[in-house]
Amino acid sequence: MSQHGVGPRAVTRSVAFLTAGVLAVPALAGCGSEDPSGKPLAGQDIQPAPRDRITDGGTLRWAVDSVPDTLNTFQSDADATTTRVAQAVLPSMFRMDASGRPERNADYLESAKVVDTEPKQVVLYKLNQQAVWSDGREIGAADFAAQWRALSGKDTAYWTARNAGYDRIQKIERGDNALEVRVTFSRPYADWRSLFSPLYPKDVMGTPDSFNDGARKKLKVTAGPFTVKKTDREDGEITLARNPRWWGEPAKLSEIVLRTVPRDKRTAELAAGTLDLAEIDPSAARRITVAARPHASGSPVMGPGADRSAADSLESWAVANGSDEDAADEETVAREKLRTATVMYARQQQALGGFEVRKSLEPAYTQLALNGAEGPLTDERVRRAVARALDRKELAQVVLKPLGLPAVPVGSHLALSGQAAYADNSGALGGQDTKEAQALLADAGWVRGGPVKEEKKKEKAAGPEGEKADDVGEDNKAHDPVDHLAQDGKQYKAPHQGGAPGAYAPQGTAAPANQEAAPLAKNGKPLTLRFVLPSGPGSQTLRTVADRISRMLERVGIGTEISKVSDESYFKDHIASGQYDLALYSWPATAFPATDARPVYAKPVPAADGSLNVEQNYTRVGTDQVDQLFDEAVATLDEGESRSLIRKADSRIWAAAGSIPLFQRPQLLAARKNLVNTGAFGFGTPVYEDMGFLKKGAKPASGPSAKGSPAP
Repeated sequence: MSQHGVGPRAVTRSVAFLTAGVLAVPALAGCGSEDPSGKPLAGQDIQPAPRDRITDGGTLRWAVDSVPDTLNTFQSDADATTTRVAQAVLPSMFRMDASGRPERNADYLESAKVVDTEPKQVVLYKLNQQAVWSDGREIGAADFAAQWRALSGKDTAYWTARNAGYDRIQKIERGDNALEVRVTFSRPYADWRSLFSPLYPKDVMGTPDSFNDGARKKLKVTAGPFTVKKTDREDGEITLARNPRWWGEPAKLSEIVLRTVPRDKRTAELAAGTLDLAEIDPSAARRITVAARPHASGSPVMGPGADRSAADSLESWAVANGSDEDAADEETVAREKLRTATVMYARQQQALGGFEVRKSLEPAYTQLALNGAEGPLTDERVRRAVARALDRKELAQVVLKPLGLPAVPVGSHLALSGQAAYADNSGALGGQDTKEAQALLADAGWVRGGPVKEEKKKEKAAGPEGEKADDVGEDNKAHDPVDHLAQDGKQYKAPHQGGAPGAYAPQGTAAPANQEAAPLAKNGKPLTLRFVLPSGPGSQTLRTVADRISRMLERVGIGTEISKVSDESYFKDHIASGQYDLALYSWPATAFPATDARPVYAKPVPAADGSLNVEQNYTRVGTDQVDQLFDEAVATLDEGESRSLIRKADSRIWAAAGSIPLFQRPQLLAARKNLVNTGAFGFGTPVYEDMGFLKKGAKPASGPSAKGSPAP
């Protein structure tokens, strides 16, 4: 589930239930007849068009963050571009529909179903008889078997990042004919549809050497609508070309060029005409939206000098024409630079008029993580108090409302609205309630205005590279969240943690009269939590979210100490190693939570060297009961029962208050106006062969593309 690989080993403790060891969980949604999964909060925005209106040929230039180190999605250094390439060039037995649910991929599968459950689970795959690899060989059981052996975990010579599901397979054999593949499981596996997507050829999976190195730089054999034509790491490009052996609908595009373009350079590249499609941040989205308006080359509140008042302009003119020659020369140069920048901005705005913003919600959510391994948050009452202090609706509105996207808090750790396993289980913890939060803190022994021992030396908040954020204005107001999209976490400065005079007086000093304004303290220490955020580009939105969270916590007496660290060290040196109390980061959603989410919420267990293996559970909060529910869900072949078990697990994850889901991440893409069947895909898997440019004079359709799933 995580994009950050396997987590470190760290000290943690199991969660203790409240009130005499028993925690009451409210009745679960979904136990009745009404389906609690709902619909996706936002549909796809891909400018759908039927294939007969699309030009045959053309090159799509698509911005990516990097050329990946590997083209093997099962290796630890695979990234989002690895996945994008695999989707275009490799078989997948199942793909995601617009609701984030798996659906059979008819280009490869005629059918796939469980044909036996006793004495063993057996899944029979019937392959499309036209499905062949680019070298002409039929896709068959040998490819399935090679991938199983490579990913089963039995041979450590294969450098695999994950083997979930493949380790439950007992054998793979040919069926009644070459188009049938029988997979027999040693243990029941509910998420069998997650397997063999993508499917690599046996040439890649057949030996450890070919697995470890054969697909890192190139893919010689493929079986999708495109092939990998060229990987140019020097120029930062991967070129995909039409596959002449593709048996499905032929790709409309001749080529797709995936170009490495930093996010802060994408607006300029779009304006220069060197990109057709790019994921962008809200500030770029606003520029493009303004540029698309009739007769709008700019905006009085945007661009160079937009923040200059009439008085500023008059003062600049006066200095440039004043008697102080040095100051006049300096101001004249500055004015000329501003004029040049303004002209350039206007030209870019004119060019950006050929683009539009397509927006949806990503299949991922941002959460507040609470480290339960050390400090005040080892106490479940304090974690629950943090959660009850938060107004999650307000936090969602801060990020999503300015973008015109539904500002609905996420109600599950394990699925998103519209997915089969989704249900809003946040009631297991409860909503925002200041009095309840204060009562929990009081029960945990934290006292308003209590004595605080003075520390001799101030330590950095978050280990190496940690430093207090120092870039919030003196007014300490939240910045405009439209300007910068939250990516994986950003920088921010805490509001001043004040209190009545004497709040930090030495032990024995009488507390001030205004105790409501004083911080909480216990055993001579104030209740102050380390809030760690990365400091890289695109950090402003999470800084705004963190600012709101800190203000909410301050109302119940919890202080925050903010540290910003480099993006490179954020996960490795801080989150994964447990050097934080609070942190903001995102998890991708999955259609297979019983498999993919278990390592994220599993109770840490002792490793062979005596440390604790936390897998991907960076909060270090877990329970035996949650683990048991995951184990039951993944082994239950009744889909309804499996979903019910997942929802029960989610309720108990909420109750443990190790992480608080906040909002689904926005997805913003700039697309050339005549580019169709691509853009903000939301949950859905892209249909690469349908992407292309409209014929001259043609118009897009009003409904979904022929092979795409309709937006709700």
